[in-house]
Amino acid sequence: MELTPFHYTLYQVCKLSRSLYGLKQASRQWNAKLTTALLNVGFKQSNADPSLFTRGKDGDFFALLVYVDDILVASGRMALIQELKDLLNKAFKIKDLGALGYFLDIEASSSKDGMNICQRKYALDILNDAGFLDCKPIRTPMVPGSLLSPKDGTVLSDPSSYRRLIGRLLYLTATRPDITYVVHHLSQFVSAPTDKHMIAAHRVLRYIKGSPGQGLFYLAEASLNLKAFSDSDWASCAETRKSVTGYCIFIGASLVSWRSKKQATVSKSSSEAEYRALATTACELQWITSLLRDMHVSSANPAVVYCDNKSAIAIAENHVFHERTKHIDIDCHIIRERIT
Repeated sequence: MELTPFHYTLYQVCKLSRSLYGLKQASRQWNAKLTTALLNVGFKQSNADPSLFTRGKDGDFFALLVYVDDILVASGRMALIQELKDLLNKAFKIKDLGALGYFLDIEASSSKDGMNICQRKYALDILNDAGFLDCKPIRTPMVPGSLLSPKDGTVLSDPSSYRRLIGRLLYLTATRPDITYVVHHLSQFVSAPTDKHMIAAHRVLRYIKGSPGQGLFYLAEASLNLKAFSDSDWASCAETRKSVTGYCIFIGASLVSWRSKKQATVSKSSSEAEYRALATTACELQWITSLLRDMHVSSANPAVVYCDNKSAIAIAENHVFHERTKHIDIDCHIIRERIT
Protein backbone atom coordinates (compact mmCIF):
# COMPACT_ATOMS: atom_id res chain seq x y z
CA MET A 1 0.00 0.00 0.00
CA GLU A 2 1.35 3.40 -1.01
CA LEU A 3 1.12 6.05 1.71
CA THR A 4 0.35 9.66 0.80
CA PRO A 5 2.14 12.16 3.04
CA PHE A 6 0.14 14.96 4.71
CA HIS A 7 1.42 18.06 6.42
CA TYR A 8 -0.12 19.08 9.73
CA THR A 9 0.39 22.15 11.86
CA LEU A 10 -0.34 22.08 15.57
CA TYR A 11 -2.04 25.12 17.09
CA GLN A 12 -2.35 25.87 20.76
CA VAL A 13 -5.71 27.37 21.66
CA CYS A 14 -5.86 29.54 24.77
CA LYS A 15 -8.99 30.49 26.61
CA LEU A 16 -8.89 34.15 27.64
CA SER A 17 -9.48 34.72 31.32
CA ARG A 18 -9.55 38.52 31.00
CA SER A 19 -10.13 41.21 28.38
CA LEU A 20 -7.32 42.38 26.12
CA TYR A 21 -6.69 45.74 24.50
CA GLY A 22 -8.18 45.90 21.03
CA LEU A 23 -11.23 43.77 21.73
CA LYS A 24 -14.61 45.43 21.33
CA GLN A 25 -15.65 44.57 24.86
CA ALA A 26 -12.32 45.45 26.48
CA SER A 27 -13.25 48.95 27.66
CA ARG A 28 -16.63 47.81 28.97
CA GLN A 29 -15.13 44.88 30.86
CA TRP A 30 -12.43 47.10 32.33
CA ASN A 31 -14.98 49.68 33.44
CA ALA A 32 -17.16 46.98 35.01
CA LYS A 33 -14.20 45.54 36.91
CA LEU A 34 -13.03 48.93 38.15
CA THR A 35 -16.55 49.93 39.16
CA THR A 36 -17.00 46.70 41.11
CA ALA A 37 -13.68 47.20 42.89
CA LEU A 38 -14.59 50.77 43.91
CA LEU A 39 -18.09 49.84 45.08
CA ASN A 40 -16.63 47.05 47.19
CA VAL A 41 -14.53 49.53 49.18
CA GLY A 42 -17.42 51.84 49.96
CA PHE A 43 -17.60 54.20 46.98
CA LYS A 44 -20.91 55.39 45.60
CA GLN A 45 -21.37 55.86 41.88
CA SER A 46 -23.00 59.13 40.88
CA ASN A 47 -26.36 58.93 39.13
CA ALA A 48 -25.70 62.21 37.33
CA ASP A 49 -22.28 61.16 36.00
CA PRO A 50 -21.38 57.42 36.08
CA SER A 51 -17.67 58.27 35.84
CA LEU A 52 -17.78 60.02 39.25
CA PHE A 53 -17.36 58.04 42.47
CA THR A 54 -17.59 59.53 45.96
CA ARG A 55 -17.08 58.28 49.50
CA GLY A 56 -17.40 59.77 52.97
CA LYS A 57 -18.56 63.23 53.95
CA ASP A 58 -17.29 66.46 55.45
CA GLY A 59 -13.58 66.10 56.32
CA ASP A 60 -13.44 62.46 55.21
CA PHE A 61 -14.98 63.12 51.81
CA PHE A 62 -13.09 62.46 48.61
CA ALA A 63 -14.06 62.07 44.97
CA LEU A 64 -12.70 59.96 42.15
CA LEU A 65 -13.18 60.68 38.46
CA VAL A 66 -12.51 57.98 35.85
CA TYR A 67 -11.74 58.32 32.14
CA VAL A 68 -11.02 54.83 30.75
CA ASP A 69 -7.80 54.00 32.65
CA ASP A 70 -6.93 57.54 33.77
CA ILE A 71 -8.10 58.49 37.25
CA LEU A 72 -8.28 61.79 39.13
CA VAL A 73 -8.60 61.77 42.91
CA ALA A 74 -9.46 64.79 45.07
CA SER A 75 -9.65 65.02 48.84
CA GLY A 76 -8.78 67.34 51.70
CA ARG A 77 -6.74 64.62 53.42
CA MET A 78 -3.64 63.05 51.86
CA ALA A 79 -3.98 60.01 54.11
CA LEU A 80 -7.26 59.08 52.40
CA ILE A 81 -5.71 59.49 48.96
CA GLN A 82 -2.75 57.30 49.93
CA GLU A 83 -5.10 54.64 51.29
CA LEU A 84 -7.01 54.61 48.02
CA LYS A 85 -3.81 54.41 45.97
CA ASP A 86 -2.68 51.41 47.98
CA LEU A 87 -6.01 49.66 47.38
CA LEU A 88 -5.96 50.36 43.64
CA ASN A 89 -2.32 49.39 43.31
CA LYS A 90 -2.99 46.09 45.03
CA ALA A 91 -5.83 45.30 42.63
CA PHE A 92 -4.58 46.80 39.34
CA LYS A 93 -0.90 47.85 39.66
CA ILE A 94 -1.39 51.56 39.05
CA LYS A 95 1.16 54.23 38.19
CA ASP A 96 1.15 57.30 40.44
CA LEU A 97 1.65 60.48 38.38
CA GLY A 98 1.60 62.82 41.39
CA ALA A 99 -0.27 66.09 41.74
CA LEU A 100 -2.56 67.16 38.90
CA GLY A 101 -0.61 68.99 36.23
CA TYR A 102 -1.46 67.52 32.82
CA PHE A 103 -4.53 65.39 32.17
CA LEU A 104 -5.99 64.48 28.77
CA ASP A 105 -4.23 67.43 27.07
CA ILE A 106 -5.56 69.80 29.77
CA GLU A 107 -2.97 71.69 31.81
CA ALA A 108 -3.86 72.54 35.41
CA SER A 109 -1.96 74.79 37.79
CA SER A 110 -3.03 75.44 41.37
CA SER A 111 -2.32 78.29 43.75
CA LYS A 112 -3.77 79.64 46.98
CA ASP A 113 -6.17 81.77 44.90
CA GLY A 114 -7.56 78.89 42.85
CA MET A 115 -6.92 76.69 39.85
CA ASN A 116 -6.26 77.62 36.24
CA ILE A 117 -6.89 75.13 33.43
CA CYS A 118 -5.95 75.56 29.78
CA GLN A 119 -4.83 73.60 26.72
CA ARG A 120 -1.80 75.64 25.68
CA LYS A 121 0.34 72.73 24.49
CA TYR A 122 -2.60 71.19 22.64
CA ALA A 123 -3.39 74.51 20.94
CA LEU A 124 0.24 74.98 19.90
CA ASP A 125 0.30 71.44 18.49
CA ILE A 126 -2.75 72.25 16.37
CA LEU A 127 -1.10 75.43 15.07
CA ASN A 128 2.14 73.60 14.35
CA ASP A 129 0.46 70.74 12.46
CA ALA A 130 -1.56 73.21 10.39
CA GLY A 131 1.48 75.40 9.66
CA PHE A 132 0.09 78.43 11.51
CA LEU A 133 2.63 78.62 14.31
CA ASP A 134 4.17 81.80 12.84
CA CYS A 135 0.96 83.34 11.48
CA LYS A 136 -0.25 86.84 12.24
CA PRO A 137 -2.89 86.75 15.02
CA ILE A 138 -6.31 88.38 14.76
CA ARG A 139 -8.75 89.54 17.44
CA THR A 140 -11.96 87.71 16.45
CA PRO A 141 -12.50 84.01 15.61
CA MET A 142 -14.90 84.80 12.77
CA VAL A 143 -15.96 87.74 10.63
CA PRO A 144 -18.82 89.52 12.45
CA GLY A 145 -22.14 88.93 10.73
CA SER A 146 -20.81 86.26 8.36
CA LEU A 147 -23.12 83.35 7.53
CA LEU A 148 -21.68 80.23 5.93
CA SER A 149 -23.73 77.73 3.99
CA PRO A 150 -23.00 74.27 2.50
CA LYS A 151 -23.01 75.76 -1.03
CA ASP A 152 -20.35 78.41 -0.41
CA GLY A 153 -17.15 77.96 -2.42
CA THR A 154 -15.66 74.92 -4.14
CA VAL A 155 -15.77 71.49 -2.53
CA LEU A 156 -12.36 70.33 -1.30
CA SER A 157 -10.85 67.41 -3.18
CA ASP A 158 -9.47 65.99 0.10
CA PRO A 159 -11.77 66.83 3.03
CA SER A 160 -9.77 64.78 5.56
CA SER A 161 -7.59 67.74 6.59
CA TYR A 162 -10.67 69.88 7.32
CA ARG A 163 -12.34 67.09 9.29
CA ARG A 164 -9.22 66.46 11.35
CA LEU A 165 -8.82 70.18 12.09
CA ILE A 166 -12.45 70.61 13.17
CA GLY A 167 -12.26 67.50 15.32
CA ARG A 168 -9.23 68.84 17.17
CA LEU A 169 -10.82 72.27 17.57
CA LEU A 170 -13.93 70.68 19.05
CA TYR A 171 -11.83 69.21 21.85
CA LEU A 172 -10.17 72.59 22.36
CA THR A 173 -13.57 74.05 23.28
CA ALA A 174 -13.30 72.11 26.57
CA THR A 175 -11.43 75.14 27.96
CA ARG A 176 -12.14 77.76 25.28
CA PRO A 177 -15.80 78.88 25.36
CA ASP A 178 -14.83 81.85 23.18
CA ILE A 179 -14.52 79.62 20.10
CA THR A 180 -17.44 77.30 20.85
CA TYR A 181 -19.95 78.97 18.54
CA VAL A 182 -17.75 79.27 15.47
CA VAL A 183 -16.29 75.75 15.81
CA HIS A 184 -19.73 74.19 16.14
CA HIS A 185 -20.88 76.27 13.19
CA LEU A 186 -17.99 74.96 11.07
CA SER A 187 -18.61 71.38 12.21
CA GLN A 188 -21.87 71.37 10.22
CA PHE A 189 -19.92 71.20 6.97
CA VAL A 190 -17.57 68.24 7.63
CA SER A 191 -19.47 66.02 5.17
CA ALA A 192 -18.62 68.25 2.19
CA PRO A 193 -16.34 71.14 3.20
CA THR A 194 -15.42 73.87 0.73
CA ASP A 195 -12.49 76.23 0.38
CA LYS A 196 -14.46 79.01 2.11
CA HIS A 197 -15.12 76.76 5.08
CA MET A 198 -11.40 76.02 5.28
CA ILE A 199 -10.60 79.74 5.17
CA ALA A 200 -13.01 80.31 8.07
CA ALA A 201 -11.34 77.46 10.00
CA HIS A 202 -7.93 79.00 9.37
CA ARG A 203 -9.22 82.28 10.80
CA VAL A 204 -9.97 80.43 14.05
CA LEU A 205 -6.34 79.27 14.10
CA ARG A 206 -5.12 82.83 13.69
CA TYR A 207 -7.36 83.87 16.58
CA ILE A 208 -5.97 81.08 18.78
CA LYS A 209 -2.43 82.19 17.90
CA GLY A 210 -3.12 85.46 19.75
CA SER A 211 -3.68 83.67 23.08
CA PRO A 212 -2.87 79.94 22.96
CA GLY A 213 -2.74 79.72 26.76
CA GLN A 214 -6.16 81.22 27.40
CA GLY A 215 -8.33 79.06 29.64
CA LEU A 216 -10.54 79.09 32.71
CA PHE A 217 -9.80 80.12 36.29
CA TYR A 218 -11.67 78.69 39.26
CA LEU A 219 -11.51 80.66 42.50
CA ALA A 220 -10.63 78.82 45.70
CA GLU A 221 -12.89 81.04 47.82
CA ALA A 222 -16.21 81.81 46.16
CA SER A 223 -19.92 81.44 46.71
CA LEU A 224 -21.62 78.24 45.61
CA ASN A 225 -24.70 79.93 44.18
CA LEU A 226 -25.71 78.85 40.69
CA LYS A 227 -26.56 81.43 38.06
CA ALA A 228 -27.19 80.98 34.35
CA PHE A 229 -27.50 83.23 31.31
CA SER A 230 -29.79 82.00 28.55
CA ASP A 231 -30.20 83.42 25.05
CA SER A 232 -31.31 82.46 21.57
CA ASP A 233 -30.57 83.63 18.04
CA TRP A 234 -33.93 83.32 16.31
CA ALA A 235 -34.00 81.70 12.83
CA SER A 236 -30.30 82.40 12.36
CA CYS A 237 -29.70 79.39 10.10
CA ALA A 238 -30.31 80.57 6.54
CA GLU A 239 -30.76 77.00 5.24
CA THR A 240 -33.24 75.59 7.80
CA ARG A 241 -34.36 78.73 9.69
CA LYS A 242 -33.70 76.97 12.96
CA SER A 243 -32.65 79.01 15.97
CA VAL A 244 -29.46 78.65 18.00
CA THR A 245 -29.55 78.07 21.75
CA GLY A 246 -26.80 79.56 23.86
CA TYR A 247 -26.23 79.48 27.59
CA CYS A 248 -23.49 79.73 30.20
CA ILE A 249 -23.71 78.61 33.82
CA PHE A 250 -21.61 79.86 36.72
CA ILE A 251 -20.96 78.59 40.23
CA GLY A 252 -20.20 81.84 41.97
CA ALA A 253 -17.88 83.63 39.55
CA SER A 254 -16.55 80.45 37.90
CA LEU A 255 -17.83 79.29 34.52
CA VAL A 256 -18.65 75.57 34.66
CA SER A 257 -20.90 74.88 31.66
CA TRP A 258 -21.67 76.51 28.32
CA ARG A 259 -23.33 75.59 25.06
CA SER A 260 -24.04 76.85 21.57
CA LYS A 261 -26.25 74.52 19.56
CA LYS A 262 -28.87 74.66 16.84
CA GLN A 263 -32.37 73.83 18.05
CA ALA A 264 -34.04 70.64 16.85
CA THR A 265 -37.18 72.32 15.49
CA VAL A 266 -38.12 75.60 13.84
CA SER A 267 -39.55 78.19 16.22
CA LYS A 268 -42.42 80.34 15.00
CA SER A 269 -41.40 83.37 17.04
CA SER A 270 -38.45 84.77 18.93
CA SER A 271 -40.35 84.17 22.17
CA GLU A 272 -40.65 80.47 21.39
CA ALA A 273 -36.96 80.25 20.54
CA GLU A 274 -36.05 81.97 23.80
CA TYR A 275 -38.41 79.71 25.74
CA ARG A 276 -36.81 76.60 24.24
CA ALA A 277 -33.40 77.97 25.21
CA LEU A 278 -34.70 78.50 28.76
CA ALA A 279 -35.89 74.90 28.91
CA THR A 280 -32.49 73.61 27.75
CA THR A 281 -30.77 75.79 30.36
CA ALA A 282 -33.12 74.48 33.07
CA CYS A 283 -32.24 70.87 32.18
CA GLU A 284 -28.52 71.64 32.40
CA LEU A 285 -29.02 73.37 35.76
CA GLN A 286 -30.94 70.36 37.03
CA TRP A 287 -28.06 68.05 36.01
CA ILE A 288 -25.44 70.28 37.66
CA THR A 289 -27.54 70.43 40.84
CA SER A 290 -27.70 66.63 40.93
CA LEU A 291 -23.95 66.43 40.38
CA LEU A 292 -23.27 68.89 43.20
CA ARG A 293 -25.60 66.95 45.47
CA ASP A 294 -23.57 63.79 44.85
CA MET A 295 -20.49 65.75 45.91
CA HIS A 296 -22.26 66.94 49.09
CA VAL A 297 -22.34 70.54 47.87
CA SER A 298 -25.52 72.46 48.53
CA SER A 299 -26.56 76.07 48.10
CA ALA A 300 -28.97 77.91 50.34
CA ASN A 301 -30.31 79.94 47.41
CA PRO A 302 -32.11 78.70 44.30
CA ALA A 303 -30.40 78.94 40.92
CA VAL A 304 -30.92 82.26 39.14
CA VAL A 305 -31.57 82.31 35.38
CA TYR A 306 -31.16 85.51 33.36
CA CYS A 307 -33.13 85.96 30.14
CA ASP A 308 -33.56 89.09 28.01
CA ASN A 309 -36.95 88.17 26.50
CA LYS A 310 -40.00 89.38 28.46
CA SER A 311 -42.42 87.16 26.55
CA ALA A 312 -40.42 84.00 27.32
CA ILE A 313 -40.27 84.97 30.99
CA ALA A 314 -44.04 85.54 31.03
CA ILE A 315 -44.70 82.14 29.44
CA ALA A 316 -42.40 80.49 31.99
CA GLU A 317 -44.07 82.16 34.98
CA ASN A 318 -47.71 82.38 33.87
CA HIS A 319 -49.69 79.18 33.27
CA VAL A 320 -52.53 81.17 31.69
CA PHE A 321 -50.56 81.48 28.46
CA HIS A 322 -51.57 77.94 27.45
CA GLU A 323 -53.32 79.02 24.25
CA ARG A 324 -50.13 80.56 22.89
CA THR A 325 -47.96 77.55 23.70
CA LYS A 326 -50.05 74.54 22.64
CA HIS A 327 -47.69 73.87 19.73
CA ILE A 328 -44.61 73.87 21.98
CA ASP A 329 -43.40 70.45 23.14
CA ILE A 330 -44.32 69.40 26.66
CA ASP A 331 -40.61 68.96 27.42
CA CYS A 332 -40.14 72.70 27.06
CA HIS A 333 -42.44 73.37 30.01
CA ILE A 334 -39.88 71.87 32.39
CA ILE A 335 -38.84 75.46 33.11
CA ARG A 336 -42.28 76.05 34.67
CA GLU A 337 -41.81 73.04 36.96
CA ARG A 338 -38.35 74.19 37.99
CA ILE A 339 -39.66 77.69 38.82
CA THR A 340 -42.46 76.17 40.92
